[in-house]
Amino acid sequence: MCKKRQKRFLNDRRGFSLIEMLIVVTLLAIVVIMTSDTFTIVIKQSGQQTKIVESQIEGIIGLEMMRTDIEQTGYGLPWAFMNNVNYSEATTTPGSNYNDASSNVPRAILTGDNIGLNGSDYLVLKSTSVGINDTAQKWTYMIFNQAPKTWSSNALTAGERVVVIKPKLDVTGQPRLVVLTDGTFFCQMENETDGGGNTYATVPAGFRPTQPGEKYIIYGVDATTALRMPFNRADFYVRRPGTGMPSHCAAGTGILYKGVVNQGNGELTELPLIDCAVDMQVIIGLDTNADGVVDSRITTVGAMTAQQIREQVKEVRVYILAQEGERDSSYRHETQVMTLGEFGLVKNLDLGSAIGADWNRYRWKRYTLTVKPKSLYQ
Repeated sequence: MCKKRQKRFLNDRRGFSLIEMLIVVTLLAIVVIMTSDTFTIVIKQSGQQTKIVESQIEGIIGLEMMRTDIEQTGYGLPWAFMNNVNYSEATTTPGSNYNDASSNVPRAILTGDNIGLNGSDYLVLKSTSVGINDTAQKWTYMIFNQAPKTWSSNALTAGERVVVIKPKLDVTGQPRLVVLTDGTFFCQMENETDGGGNTYATVPAGFRPTQPGEKYIIYGVDATTALRMPFNRADFYVRRPGTGMPSHCAAGTGILYKGVVNQGNGELTELPLIDCAVDMQVIIGLDTNADGVVDSRITTVGAMTAQQIREQVKEVRVYILAQEGERDSSYRHETQVMTLGEFGLVKNLDLGSAIGADWNRYRWKRYTLTVKPKSLYQ
């Protein structure tokens, strides 16, 4: 009896056969392969989602920067000049095509129709606040026989370049840019000490109110040693740079830039807003009968005067087409012809022509920005 139990015990300790081991190893290999493929797919999808989220965040930030600038177009611009002024703007094309005459009142907004990458539009905004320097975000006012109002923060300081507006005190009721007698159109903040020994920043004597009750508005422009124009200017456009294009962007795409005209040399200082942009279209809404309602829409305002733009432009619509995420071989975009615009002012963009044969391997997103300028001319 004991021998039988011992034999059964020894038989139970034989282990696995070679066939059993091969089956287990095969099953384990299959599981590893399946898990590896799944892991690769998960990693790939995770990367795609990350790029898509990055594109969405970039779009939100870029569009909000553009919205703010459009809302404040015309801010700090004069309606007329008191003395002869000779200013200059952009020195490089295509920006120089949108310069105003050197002695004319600047127009707050200008557009170029289908001149950029893939036939994209060109948008020009003029105001003191569209600059990307700290000075451009500052302003104050000055009353006759008083120092400029000093805010608790963000105050103008000595050395910063400003323009001074004399609001509605002439016979035409128009704000006028106050200029020095030497014909320059800007001034530099300087320090002055009052009778109590306190030092404060103010404008030169030729820029100060001269009559009781007068109030002048002082707008910061730049911190440079010289200004070429009595305002700042920002151009928005799509172009593909020769170097520095993000590697995940499709062929045929570019970057939506904000290009600020440099006060020193007139060249554009570029700030990228949206990567992998394909096209931008602009539609301007006008109120031609002064009833407060947009009754006409156009794509270019080149024939309008500064006064007409100031009085009639009530709405700016911007349409942008951009790539979302990166190339995805498992994705198929269905619409080859993308529509940008409204109100019969529509552009149909053929992605096959603009991007190439693999246009449908990318996700494409349309952004629409509708902005009402805040009429900050006064």
